[in-house]
Amino acid sequence: MATTPAATERQTSREAQDIKRLRRVATTSFMGTAMEWYDYFIYGLFAALVFDELFFPSFDPAVGTVLSLLTFGIGFVARPVGAIIFGHLGDRIGRKKTLIVTLLVIGLSTGIIGLLPTFDAIGFAAPILLTTLRFIQGLSLGGEWSGAVLLAVEHAPAKQRAFYGAMPQYGSPAGTLLSSGIVSLVTLLPDDQLLSWGWRIPFLLSFVFLAIALYMRLKVEESPVFTDVVQVQRAEQQKVTKLPLIEVFRHAGGRVLIVVATVLFASGGFFLMTTYAVNFGTGELGMEPWKLLVATMVGAVLEAIGIYIGARLGDRIGAWKTVALGGAAAAVLVIPIAFMLGSGIEVLVIAGVAIGIGALGIPYGPLGTMLSELFSARYRYSGVAVSYNIGGLIGGFVPSIAAAFALAVGSAVVVIPVLLGIIMGLCVIGALIAGRVLSRQEETIAA
Repeated sequence: MATTPAATERQTSREAQDIKRLRRVATTSFMGTAMEWYDYFIYGLFAALVFDELFFPSFDPAVGTVLSLLTFGIGFVARPVGAIIFGHLGDRIGRKKTLIVTLLVIGLSTGIIGLLPTFDAIGFAAPILLTTLRFIQGLSLGGEWSGAVLLAVEHAPAKQRAFYGAMPQYGSPAGTLLSSGIVSLVTLLPDDQLLSWGWRIPFLLSFVFLAIALYMRLKVEESPVFTDVVQVQRAEQQKVTKLPLIEVFRHAGGRVLIVVATVLFASGGFFLMTTYAVNFGTGELGMEPWKLLVATMVGAVLEAIGIYIGARLGDRIGAWKTVALGGAAAAVLVIPIAFMLGSGIEVLVIAGVAIGIGALGIPYGPLGTMLSELFSARYRYSGVAVSYNIGGLIGGFVPSIAAAFALAVGSAVVVIPVLLGIIMGLCVIGALIAGRVLSRQEETIAA
């Protein structure tokens, strides 16, 4: 049968609408996670730079730094809790509604940090309030990244899942660039102005970013995969899974462990090369903070390039293979990074930090796509969120572990390369095991 001009026009119109819808999903996934990571990163930077003086001034400076970094880690304790809460909501009420809630929670909690009185004003109530808000931040991030990844992957065509699934990952370097740039400008202020009011500005800007990101997220459509799951359940009169998390551990408990090992680099490796590296450069080497922040910004650009490469490779050779290859490449780069940091030469230290951050990009690009392939659609949000954020919980304490490790061995130079090498080794092992699981899964389906 010949195709009529009207039919061709309708087909073209549908394709144009699909492309527009997909681009909207990609944009909102990127913008939402960029804002989330901006909020998270500025806390990490100020935890390394000034929070010891503002909220823990009654302690020895070294102890105050450790306590300040521990409050940073508290957010990662909250992430698995948030993953359970928002993973449950994402599998029950949908990806879109859940992501609107996560955005509101972190935007408001971050902005309120900028309004907090310090220790000098209200005593020990100040660090308690700070820690509480940090915990709330963590709750939100526990559901944000995983939901944004699933929304992008589940909307994407089969041959472009890694490409579109990488959109939320770009939020990490974008958030780094934005937070590092703003914090760099703020730290140019005289110390008294920075400590009195300058540090508040990056947090208060979160209210503005929240309004923009929320507007974009309200316009996105629900995941077609989630919609299909709901329709199938209704058509077959299936009971909606009351506790998706129970289904995760009943049917895919081993996969949770695989994911935890694989994703540790996404938080532990990243914050080792940002939060701890900034503290190392300023405290051990006496470098000016803005120089280390420039290193993190250059690293963010390199990471974004790596994410793009990883996403393209993920669609060509497979997500898990790209994660494994990218992790192996990052592990090899640990050797030159160690020499750069150990040199004490500022330009080499800056290059070492930037390369360390950039090296994480290739395995990070297709990571979300690999995770989505490991879990069934009916409990996918819970599976991805919980496993990813258990890894995030462990990774969140890497800066504190690094600081304690440096105190124990009496040298901070070896800490970064040793820990980064271990973390990237786990990434490679986890991705290879994930590949075997997915291969067996494909064989079972084919049979």
